[in-house]
Amino acid sequence: MSTNSSVREAAVPGWLRNLSQSAPLQILALVSLFSVAARNGAVRLTALADSDIWWHLRTGLWILQTHGVPHSGLFSQHASLPWIDSSWGFDLLTAATYRVFGLRGLPMLLMIFQVGVAAALFLLARGSRQTFWPALLLVAVAQYGISLLQLRPALCSVILLAVELAILFVSRRTGKSRILYWLPVLFVAWVNLDRQFCYGMLALALFCIAVGGEYFLRRSGVAWLDTGGPAINPGTLGAAFIACLLATLVSPYTYHLHQLVWQSASSSAIDWYLRELHAMRFRQPQDFLLMLLVMTAFFALGRRRSPDLFAISLLVVCGVISFRFQRDSWLVVVASVGIIGNALATSLPEEGRDASRRIPWTQKLVIGGMVLILLTIFALRLPPNSVLMAKVGESFPVRAADYVRQNRLPHPLFNSNAWGGFLTWYLPEYPVAIDGRIDLYGDAVNIPYFELSMARIPLESHPDFAQAQTILLEANSPMAEALATLPGFRVAYRDEQAIVLVRERR
Repeated sequence: MSTNSSVREAAVPGWLRNLSQSAPLQILALVSLFSVAARNGAVRLTALADSDIWWHLRTGLWILQTHGVPHSGLFSQHASLPWIDSSWGFDLLTAATYRVFGLRGLPMLLMIFQVGVAAALFLLARGSRQTFWPALLLVAVAQYGISLLQLRPALCSVILLAVELAILFVSRRTGKSRILYWLPVLFVAWVNLDRQFCYGMLALALFCIAVGGEYFLRRSGVAWLDTGGPAINPGTLGAAFIACLLATLVSPYTYHLHQLVWQSASSSAIDWYLRELHAMRFRQPQDFLLMLLVMTAFFALGRRRSPDLFAISLLVVCGVISFRFQRDSWLVVVASVGIIGNALATSLPEEGRDASRRIPWTQKLVIGGMVLILLTIFALRLPPNSVLMAKVGESFPVRAADYVRQNRLPHPLFNSNAWGGFLTWYLPEYPVAIDGRIDLYGDAVNIPYFELSMARIPLESHPDFAQAQTILLEANSPMAEALATLPGFRVAYRDEQAIVLVRERR
């Protein structure tokens, strides 16, 4: 063991060192790490408060019924518009869970994803042979930083990006190139779960550029780029990249999904109207914690004697994306966890790396069993579906939609954008004017709607509103208050949450 390592161990009291290496304590700590977020989700029922989960659920039910994937604007008054469901695999999983467990399936699915996120982040932080407790603390901080994530396909991307980065960092540190052949398998799943597989391909491209650039510069005699680790086989790396690129075509939409990703990235007209696409405003604790995590990652990179082009470029690119779009703030969190974990691992002496190499399989089985028991207890304590439906009614217009259905109010319907996704599921007999599927409607539909809601254009100039016979809006919205006083509209239903107006016949 090295002198520095001996000094560090001598500075730690023996009883504290023995306690930190205690298997029962480590098991308890990991079980807590993996289950705390799931427990909070089960208590707060956050899975039922997100507006987008409902159109994902409705689409998944349609896929189960028809055994196909959508290619047009289902459940919408714009059904003739083309639409690619880039998260059809997630939608199918959500619908299958709902079919078995009803509304209780949504919190249960969120709990499973939250455990998966914690496990993937811990793999990323400690999979590179980092010591146990720093990895635990790092993952706990990262979990809080992304605690606002809802039950959306992005959870799949968090897990899969963490696994991808774990593979890349291990390959880079050890020189094991063949481990990269697991990446195409990962991308086959990823491309069918979430469009943000593009972030995984971006990370892989940065890895290839960095490794290739370092290889050629070292051969040119540039010594300062020597990372001190074994070289990765360029041929294996190139073959893995091509295989991953081909794997992203293994979906029902093939290359059309790449076109969708490019169009979404190059179009920014709608960004101004959607808060989740705004830049980070630092109005909540998670934002400041994210900044601290990024600063720590840069500090970890600064302590290295030689620059790591991959880690530097990854952190810079992910930071730019995350601070530009609140929706993707998780991206730099995952990157920071990988970079900090890898930096701490490479700073350990060889003896220390071997000593903290793996958690025994017996401990893994115990941890997995205990987490499974806790998840089962959380699931069994979920309220019945009738109570959960009442919980849904706190965020969405359940009673107003019931009134519309029971009284068979006339078509077509004009609705609030925030409730469109819910109405596709709860009121499917009334195609919605708009919902959260930004790609379906495009700027041609989205922007006029938001302009109308902000009173920037005349009411009757909007075609969907001009044709609407039934209007369902938030009760306290400016548009609803204005319509309630205008001639030609009758208030058919109103509560503290929603208002239903009917256009009077002339």
